[in-house]
Amino acid sequence: MTETTTVHLLRHGEVHNPEGVLYGRLPGYRLSEDGVLMAKAAAKWFADRDVTAVFASPMQRALETAAPLADAFDLPVTVDDRLIEADNHFEGHTFGAGSGSLRRPEHWRYLVNPFRPSWGEPYKELAARMRAAVIRAREAARGHEAVCVSHQLPIWILRLHAEHRRLWHHPKRRECGLASLTSLTFTGSRLVEVAYCEPAAGIAKAPGVAGA
Repeated sequence: MTETTTVHLLRHGEVHNPEGVLYGRLPGYRLSEDGVLMAKAAAKWFADRDVTAVFASPMQRALETAAPLADAFDLPVTVDDRLIEADNHFEGHTFGAGSGSLRRPEHWRYLVNPFRPSWGEPYKELAARMRAAVIRAREAARGHEAVCVSHQLPIWILRLHAEHRRLWHHPKRRECGLASLTSLTFTGSRLVEVAYCEPAAGIAKAPGVAGA
């Protein structure tokens, strides 16, 4: 009988970011108080699940989101660099027309191609590394369930790829809320279902910064 395995992609919880910058891969961005509650809510959602492996991006916010879940199942958190946030030229800047980086001409050349995109990691490369991370998790938890804690854009791009949709998109159309779950179910190595839910929906607020 072919085994069924589910890999859950858990987006990290809300981040403490009072300056409202695009923090990307910058170090030192921890979960906010609500973010900690979101991580606990996600862990509670998994209480009756068959989780046998936990992976996480190396970013602090992802590791903090993974911690309650790993504790609940007495599992180690395995860091997988392929789950990291997407690279972005605007990292460390505020973004937008007002007083943000879009007013500065030196940034405009990074906006010429939204399909690649020209401001950051190419979508195709992002999809490829996330797919590789999911395959690793699937093999580690074969016949059971694995959780991979990652970030909004990598998770969304992987979902678009899995559903054979175009990878370029408007950021406001991403279905990937804070501490949300995008779950991929496999029969053997064949993807048979993509599901989405928000265990922390009662806590989450709309982020003021894209990718927050």
